Amino acid sequence: MACATFKHTGLAIAVVAALTAIPAARGQSAAATPAPTAEEPVTLSTMTVTAQKREQALQEVPITVNVLSEQLLQDTGVRDIKDMQVLVPGLTVTSTQSAAQTVARIRGIGTVGDNAGLESSVGIVVDGVYRARNSVGFTDLGELERIEVLKGPQGTVFGKNTSAGVINVITRRPSYTQSAEGEVTLGNYGALGLAGAYNDALGEKTALRIYAAQRTRDGVDDVRIANGPRTRTDDGDQNMHTLRGQLLWEPSDNVEVVFAADYTSREENCCVTVTTVRGPTAAILNALTPGGEAVIPVADPDRRLAYSNRSTEQDIKDKGIQAEVNWTTPWANEAVLTSITASREWQAINGLDFDYSAADVLYRAPDEDESLTRFKTFSQEFRLTGSSDSIDWMVGLFYSNEDLDRNETYRYGRAYEPYLSTALIGQINPALALRPDAPLFLSQATGRPFGTLFPGLATLDTYKQNAESTAIFTNNTWHATDAFDVTVGLRYTNEKKTLESNYTNPNGSLACASYFLPNGQVNPAALQRIGAALVSRGIPAAAVPTIAPQVIGFTCLPWANVAHNGRATDQERSEKEWSGTLKLAYSFSDDVMAYGSYARGYKAGGFNLDRVQSSNGLSSGTQGILPVDDTSFPGEFVDSFELGTKTTWAGGNLLLNAALFYQEYTDFQLNSFLGTSFVVRSIPKVTSQGLDAEMLWNTGIDGLSMQAGLVYADTQYGDDVLPDAGLVLLPGSQMSFAPKWSGNANVTYEWDMGSRLVGRFNIGAKYMSEYNTGSDLDPEKLQDAYTLVNARIGLGDVNQRWTLELWGQNLTDETYKQVGIDAPIQTGSWNAFLGSPRLYGVTLRVRY
Repeated sequence: MACATFKHTGLAIAVVAALTAIPAARGQSAAATPAPTAEEPVTLSTMTVTAQKREQALQEVPITVNVLSEQLLQDTGVRDIKDMQVLVPGLTVTSTQSAAQTVARIRGIGTVGDNAGLESSVGIVVDGVYRARNSVGFTDLGELERIEVLKGPQGTVFGKNTSAGVINVITRRPSYTQSAEGEVTLGNYGALGLAGAYNDALGEKTALRIYAAQRTRDGVDDVRIANGPRTRTDDGDQNMHTLRGQLLWEPSDNVEVVFAADYTSREENCCVTVTTVRGPTAAILNALTPGGEAVIPVADPDRRLAYSNRSTEQDIKDKGIQAEVNWTTPWANEAVLTSITASREWQAINGLDFDYSAADVLYRAPDEDESLTRFKTFSQEFRLTGSSDSIDWMVGLFYSNEDLDRNETYRYGRAYEPYLSTALIGQINPALALRPDAPLFLSQATGRPFGTLFPGLATLDTYKQNAESTAIFTNNTWHATDAFDVTVGLRYTNEKKTLESNYTNPNGSLACASYFLPNGQVNPAALQRIGAALVSRGIPAAAVPTIAPQVIGFTCLPWANVAHNGRATDQERSEKEWSGTLKLAYSFSDDVMAYGSYARGYKAGGFNLDRVQSSNGLSSGTQGILPVDDTSFPGEFVDSFELGTKTTWAGGNLLLNAALFYQEYTDFQLNSFLGTSFVVRSIPKVTSQGLDAEMLWNTGIDGLSMQAGLVYADTQYGDDVLPDAGLVLLPGSQMSFAPKWSGNANVTYEWDMGSRLVGRFNIGAKYMSEYNTGSDLDPEKLQDAYTLVNARIGLGDVNQRWTLELWGQNLTDETYKQVGIDAPIQTGSWNAFLGSPRLYGVTLRVRY
């Protein structure tokens, strides 16, 4: 579908917003309504899931699954995967430099963001299609039927690279009943949301469903911009447009085809940080900033006050088409053949103020040529699913081809040279940073005129990666007796990746180049200049040989290193791996089932898409200035064990489920920010063990229901000593982004108000014990325990013709870190990306 059509979202909303009715059951013809039949009581025990790619009762599935129903998702205002984390204990979702860098973690296990070449440990599947990265789920997911969160490796059933779990999103499909609905939302920070859907039959065998939405909001963070050139004084705003269409075609009684197309556009500003620890370099930045305030005078995250003089504009586009065919064959007891074909394209362009201050130091322009991440993905899955008297079986083939293009740049601001000179000489001796000649230090060390060392565009790097994945998989359950089931799953995966990297320094890296001879050796004359500049400031001559490499290293940071200029590398890696599962389940009665499971999970290796340099030219080396050609990292593996029980009480209205789990990861892919670049380190061992429990309860009090969960996850790095000085705190420690305790509870109450009106109230909370928000476990990045509280109260027509709701999210206005970072090139300073503040508003829904 053409982009031009998609962009008329506002017009589409005007056409469809206002009208809807609850869709009839799929496949029901408007012309032939079946006669009423006696209905069985609807209880929680009848809840179905597709966690094993077939419809099953939740209580019969021998894995930990959190099911979020359509009503619960609506009651809690879930629009994207970030919203839903308040409903799932053990799930955290974070964003950093832009909304494009969103990461989900389950039981403390997940992939740290900011490296497009690093795939997700937690897979996201939307209507059967595996998405390339978690960030594509951070958008308006539209009309949701339910979301299933599957914990632990799921490779024998879902897509690829699901070593920590799967978020399985199922949206509403077309029906043959005409219906329409509309929604208007007003909220604080100037929030305005419009959404609408229309469903209708196009004949006896075809039905159509269209959904459109537009959501806008002012920024939630205040920004001090000094003298710019940034003009926007807020950040974290919202400007999202979504359009989705689905066409159901049933050419015969045994064939169903669903075509779908979607488009989302986000043109917003994101993301700034707030200062959590104000270090000594803040004074230097202030001195170089008009008005004298580049960093907040006293760190106070509760103020949500950020400093940035450069644009954080982001432009994210996500679009795709897919077709799902289900054919009930005449073979193998009417086995069902499913084909899911999808083509998707996702891209993000975003500006970035690298120094996170109002000083003009280092930035990236929001331009496609300078800041682009684009995925083009084609995927094809075939499944044949069937049953006999004693076996439920499934075999499948999966293929995906992903092209990743990335343009990455760094630009120098006018304050870069004096700031780096002053900060560097101050690190050698703090008193020297106070001297008036401190900004001239690097000019003297390089022998170049002041103001000419770091001009304009520092880097322009391009990466082109192709990833091809082919797999055959099977998942089968043998009903050995009426009470005892054995499930065996197996997957063989063949992964191949190639990467072409081209590195250029458009400005020639003049400062760094001044230290070297044409053959790459350090110029003795440069050492003399460095020595003279140091000695003139009172540094003993005997200390110069030790300090000179530090001076060269700071001058030749990755974006300034002349050794990268003109480099081109080609890399290739192939992996052929087996993964699988074995589950044993025993039903002691219709209401009690216990199970034990083992799963072997796998996530492919890949490449670092960044300028990587070290002391020895190897990724495993310590800090240095030698470019690294081999930026690959190996695959990640997990052995997962689970022992659980699923119990049903109160005539099917109370579900109590719990599981003990133990997961051991080898070559865990940890994406570490080394202060100047992101590098994936393979951690030899990571373990996660604990308890995962959930309760669903229709209380017996008319209209009152509850949902609650609790996870204890002791998730630790192994004791192996790691090569990076920045990772010395990891061995034996609780993993980053891994609270030991997390729990949630939701209470919903619905009551009649006379014969025509109904009221509905929901309140929910999510608790997280303390955890560290940085991959290096710096104590400054610790997040104290906190609780988020959401609530919604509504009044509406008993037939749901209209509903008016008042709602609030993060009602206590809790300030919490999503991710803590070392402030770039600001030794002793730390910043953080914050979670959303208190949001509240009113929503009107109408249905016809």
